[in-house]
Amino acid sequence: MKTYRAALIGCGIMAGPIEDEVRDLPGLILPYSHADSFQGCDRTELVALVSRQDHTLEWFGNHFGIPKEHHYHDYREMIEKEQPDIVTVGTQPEERAERVIYAAENGVKGIYAEKAMSATMQEADAMVEAVERNGVAFNLGTQRRWDPGFDAMKEMIASGELGPLRALVTHYKGTLSNTMSHYFDLLLHLNDDNPVSWVQAHLPGSEDAIVGDTIVKDPAGHGILQFENGVTGYVLLSGKGDASEHEAICEGGSMTQIANGADWQLRRFDREDEQHDFPHFEPTSPTVRLIEDIANSLDTGEPTRGNVRVARASTELIFAFIESHRNGGARVELPLVDSKLKFEVNRPPKPFPTA
Repeated sequence: MKTYRAALIGCGIMAGPIEDEVRDLPGLILPYSHADSFQGCDRTELVALVSRQDHTLEWFGNHFGIPKEHHYHDYREMIEKEQPDIVTVGTQPEERAERVIYAAENGVKGIYAEKAMSATMQEADAMVEAVERNGVAFNLGTQRRWDPGFDAMKEMIASGELGPLRALVTHYKGTLSNTMSHYFDLLLHLNDDNPVSWVQAHLPGSEDAIVGDTIVKDPAGHGILQFENGVTGYVLLSGKGDASEHEAICEGGSMTQIANGADWQLRRFDREDEQHDFPHFEPTSPTVRLIEDIANSLDTGEPTRGNVRVARASTELIFAFIESHRNGGARVELPLVDSKLKFEVNRPPKPFPTA
């Protein structure tokens, strides 16, 4: 099989150093970072780096064996000279659309964009247009879509063994753009990417997060999603431990991922209401599977699992939650029309390793 040449646009924490931060988390299968996963995937070779900062280029060059002649400050120059097959776009959302669109329009055929997808819905629409017009294989970095445990959960739902799917529940700690972007995508995935009809939401403690139409601080939020097929999604800022928990509730039973994958449970709502063995699955790195999905799309022309329209759908839910809160928790119908919301978050840089 062909090996695809890959490059990093944005050498931040998620691109590499996060590997050491998450190494001991229960349920997480490494590799996790962009660079480690490119090197851990037998379909890709990491060949070039882009960053504004010399010290991050040096760190990545040393850790991943990328010579200085393949270090760049300008992503346009890198794409022109290196002509990579696949790029990751690991910048902040405010810069994401520009880089994705440029890559799509200048010969890059596979794009792995970090989440959240964009800073506005208008940017998301422009990304969809550029990616589809240029036939680019696109995945958003919402890794749970490629988690084999959730594949097993989804297959059990599809089998009908537990009866029809009724509800999906997410317990989480974090914020909408940075954290819930993962879980909105997961809720859509578990429900076969059925469209959401409406949402209602509340953003506690967000008084200073939204100024006019500008989101200056990534807010936390909880609420309800109503899917067109009758399934209801519940997003809860429950504080139920430090890790997320996700539950699929069917008419005859439920399945739960606990503590971000430390445990998986299956209950059947029979007389005993007993706990049963969760379907067997082989744990593997979701990030590597995401990259393999792009490679397979480049091989075959088949769509990726997290294609650009799927990515847009989960992004729309972030903005819909914020719109609902701005309207006193009113129901917001989807699709959103003429949303003027824009993320302009001033994030302090995360400490970067020096060794």
